[in-house]
Amino acid sequence: MALPKISEARELTDEQLAQEIIAVKKQLFQLRLQKATRQLEKPHLFRHARHRLAQLLTVEHERKRASVSQETSEAE
Repeated sequence: MALPKISEARELTDEQLAQEIIAVKKQLFQLRLQKATRQLEKPHLFRHARHRLAQLLTVEHERKRASVSQETSEAE
């Protein structure tokens, strides 16, 4: 299974991005729970979920920085 592409995350709206971040965090929690109870069959899913979360948070941060820099340039 290939890792998710960041271009997919950039296509999401801000609301979809926030919902996706919450969903991936819940997925990571479930994976940790399965690992602790020795029910985890696919440990590679940790890497995929962490990678996806990093991409989503990166896109969110990029958008926040862009909006702040745009506001400061308009104020001047």
